[in-house]
Amino acid sequence: MSILRITLCAAALFGLIQSAGAFGTVTILGQNAEHERITRHALACSQSGLSPSICFQSFSIDQLAGKSGTYGAVGAPDDITRGLTSKDYAHCDNGDYLNVANYPQSQSAAQANLVSCRNWMLTNLNQAVNDAAALLKNGKVDDSQIPTAIACSFNGRKGRAKCNVIEDFGLTLHALQDIYSHSNWSDQAGPGAISTSNAPGLRNNTIITWLNFRSNTGFPPGLISGCFILGFPPDTDGQRGCPNRATHYYLNKDKGQIDPSIGKGTTPRGQIDSNFGNAVNLAIRDTRDKWDYLREQLVARYGQKNGNLMICALTHDNAAKDCK
Repeated sequence: MSILRITLCAAALFGLIQSAGAFGTVTILGQNAEHERITRHALACSQSGLSPSICFQSFSIDQLAGKSGTYGAVGAPDDITRGLTSKDYAHCDNGDYLNVANYPQSQSAAQANLVSCRNWMLTNLNQAVNDAAALLKNGKVDDSQIPTAIACSFNGRKGRAKCNVIEDFGLTLHALQDIYSHSNWSDQAGPGAISTSNAPGLRNNTIITWLNFRSNTGFPPGLISGCFILGFPPDTDGQRGCPNRATHYYLNKDKGQIDPSIGKGTTPRGQIDSNFGNAVNLAIRDTRDKWDYLREQLVARYGQKNGNLMICALTHDNAAKDCK
């Protein structure tokens, strides 16, 4: 769910932060670091319940999920210096249409935007597999490619191999999590007539099979995401650049409580029934699935022994000691 996108605008000179359209990556302005929390619930050794061999240890999950004062790889698309804050494909935005006469965006155009988002996820997963090659040297983990005390810098430039793979994976997860918070996949509409401010909900309780990269089940009928135009000051009515369209403002489930337990959302759509919780839970489940997929691809490309060494190097904080 592009957990609440934030961007540093010109006003950032005065320390102002504008919330844009995604799950949150900070803990101010109503955001609650939702991207970080979802990623930790899905993959952290301390929270996920995953096997110690495949969960992310403390320092490694800090790099992927971020922590106080940092974006981490999953929050990188919200860093204005990356140039991704306004890219639809990085947050699964502008996939909106309604089956009404004279609606300004056709179903095919809206679907194309969501297809671009899916392609973005898969491209970054494939790049993660490519970048993983440099994790090993002569059949062993290359210690020079593993960050220790110095954290990764997710600035779009290649660095140490572990940082590169985690960055690729984080870009995938950001878009993946955003599609659950920005779309109508798992939610329901509010009371009253269906309209651009009350889009129909699909009420699904499973992860999006169309995003299963092991096979393509076809685009889900009725799937939409809201129209979003980045700007300053923050959009307060959902209509900036989106007149008569189903807007991100009315459709997103970006903000709400996740820890210590998943609570109600605080956006208009997130407050309806269990919309926020449904989006969060499915984002957690699909984040785990994409980690499963990445691990499968590493083994398929590099073989069982080398693939498992790569997985160990990505998840373990002391790879030189633990990954033999």
